Amino acid sequence: MWKWYWETFKAWLDHRWFLWVLFTVNLLGTLYGFYWYKNQLIHIGSWLNLFVPDSPTASAAFTLVLLMYIIGRRSPLLEAFAAVTLFKYGIWAVAMIVAGAWTKDLPFLQALRWTDWMLAASHLGMAWQAVLYSRFFTFGTRELSLVAAWTLLNDGLDYGLGIHPWLPASLYPFLPAVAVFTVCLSLISLALFARLVLPPRPERKWSLPLLTGKE
Repeated sequence: MWKWYWETFKAWLDHRWFLWVLFTVNLLGTLYGFYWYKNQLIHIGSWLNLFVPDSPTASAAFTLVLLMYIIGRRSPLLEAFAAVTLFKYGIWAVAMIVAGAWTKDLPFLQALRWTDWMLAASHLGMAWQAVLYSRFFTFGTRELSLVAAWTLLNDGLDYGLGIHPWLPASLYPFLPAVAVFTVCLSLISLALFARLVLPPRPERKWSLPLLTGKE
């Protein structure tokens, strides 16, 4: 029975109505995510803002990937960027929420607010989407290498220049450990999607033309 439900759900992933549902959910989540970062973006107020809103940038990329599937196009580079960053920042946010609550001078469950639960659920959804849709992605080592360069540059700027997402106050004494965790998570995310996407699969959307029109 569970196998039937799982196979049915997997079949939905490529249905047009389901793509529209996910597109709408991710679009709304992306807009809320950029709004969530508004104070930090105003505070930094420079070209470095390009590297500040990590999670909404990741979900924006995936929203565009979904839109391209709806209109019958694909972009391997955008797929690679969406996959790695969705998973990385999805897991990262949940880890920071849990660690922030754990290090507060309160019982763990009391330290978690309703926004923490909401953010944890939405970010786990981000990571899950990346894994689920990896079966369709068409990127190769070139695109993954470009995303690796961007991701590690982002980490360097975040913790070298202090433009990382604002953390719970209880975590700032552990900032070096957070930086190491973030870089390790980048490497894990890159390795995971190399494993998930580089091998051939029959579901991959090779039949869709490239967004650029060049093969």
